[in-house]
Amino acid sequence: MVNNGGKASSGDIYEEPLSPAALLFQAPNFNCHIIAIMGCKTSINPSVIKEGLQHTLIKHPRFSSKLVVQGRKKKWTRTTVNVENHVIVPELDPKMENPDQFIEDYISYITTNPMDYSKPLWEVHLLNVKTSDAEAVGVFRIHHSIGDGASLISLLLACTRKTSDTEALPTIPVQKRGGSSTATAGWFCWWLLLAIWSAIRLIWNTIADLVTFLATVLFLKDTENPLKGGPGVELVPKRFVHRTIGLDDIKLVKNAMNMTINDVILGLTQAALSRYLHRRYAGDKSMQNGGAKHESNNTLPKKLRLRAAILVNLRPTTGIQALADMMAKESKGGWGNWIGYILLPFTIALQNDPLDYIRVAKATIDRRKHSLEAFCTFSTAKFVLYTFGAKVAAAIAHRVLSNTTMAFSNVVGPLEEISFYGHPMAYLAPSVYGHPHALTIHFQSYVNKMTFCVAVDPNVIPDPHLLCKDIEESLKVIKDCVVERGLIEDDAAQV
Repeated sequence: MVNNGGKASSGDIYEEPLSPAALLFQAPNFNCHIIAIMGCKTSINPSVIKEGLQHTLIKHPRFSSKLVVQGRKKKWTRTTVNVENHVIVPELDPKMENPDQFIEDYISYITTNPMDYSKPLWEVHLLNVKTSDAEAVGVFRIHHSIGDGASLISLLLACTRKTSDTEALPTIPVQKRGGSSTATAGWFCWWLLLAIWSAIRLIWNTIADLVTFLATVLFLKDTENPLKGGPGVELVPKRFVHRTIGLDDIKLVKNAMNMTINDVILGLTQAALSRYLHRRYAGDKSMQNGGAKHESNNTLPKKLRLRAAILVNLRPTTGIQALADMMAKESKGGWGNWIGYILLPFTIALQNDPLDYIRVAKATIDRRKHSLEAFCTFSTAKFVLYTFGAKVAAAIAHRVLSNTTMAFSNVVGPLEEISFYGHPMAYLAPSVYGHPHALTIHFQSYVNKMTFCVAVDPNVIPDPHLLCKDIEESLKVIKDCVVERGLIEDDAAQV
């Protein structure tokens, strides 16, 4: 095997074995793909996109290597990429009656087609049709074995440039860390006591989370509910529906309640799911009563276990500039799937105070911050992969996800308007399919907007547009509550 830093030199063949996580995503019952829907503010010029891909994305070894199977071994082998084989431009009627519905149908359809393993495992579809929120739409489909979702989205963003400066890469916010401060001996004693107590909490919470995780592998299942898929749900074609809400509205609630954007997103999602499930359970009871209207104010079960599986990227964050340099040098650098699991309990209830959804979400997230669950599950998965193989690891991962209800994630995006090879971007809506969940909700920020993408099994959730509306309405109710109670200054309410 010749590994030249990810770059194939003359006469050499770049080969690299699949990482344990890549093998996991190649398992038959865990065959996952990433979808990234990119709305553009102008019509798409396919020639420009192909030229841009040729000079950026295709230079990354993962996007110019095909998967080769030799006996029981699988490896990435560098190959010559014909961009024409990866960019699909169907002929469309620009005056079609319902372009939004067409986009949903088209994306659902392409997910039913298996990837062609005779070439690198990615493709992009360019759809020059005007929708309600874009002049044209590009759809990336990438096999999850190429990399984790956060890294792949960052890599795509590294192919973009600021609209205001065509040579500048986009700016992605980074998490701020608290600085050091001077302290007296008395404060040092308090700090030491708090550090010891924090360490005890960390160990206790980690043990508790690992016990719960093990129980989920063995027997602990979520309550059967209208959002939970059944056996074989990973094989059912999914529908992808996205909506855009105001990031400024989320920040308004965040600042008023002194919380984080993640707290607000989780809170409004719990509020939306509570509204949706309340309506579904009310409908079921109405059917049981022969169609009579159910008058109860709360149709939700008293004890409803509903958890979301969250995949956490544990690899140190690679900056956009580093990814751009990586493509320029045809190197993969520190690339691959380094992911751990967190099982996040969702509180499903009809709260009298809408702000309680945010408060409960904050308590849940704060509790998870004091745990090493993600690191421990990653290490355990790695041990299982190396010791027992990808089939056993995939079976365990499949069982964990099957015993939970949904997948949930949030990724931060650029702070300014960007263009994809000269095409100004209106929104970015990533998602995933191939895992055993009937519901996946992904949030992606972009400038002053937050786009969320809901991926559903239509047999389980036949009305995804209604669920999207519940998310929109939940944010409006929470924001209005904050404003009405005077938790913000008048000028801040206009943000």
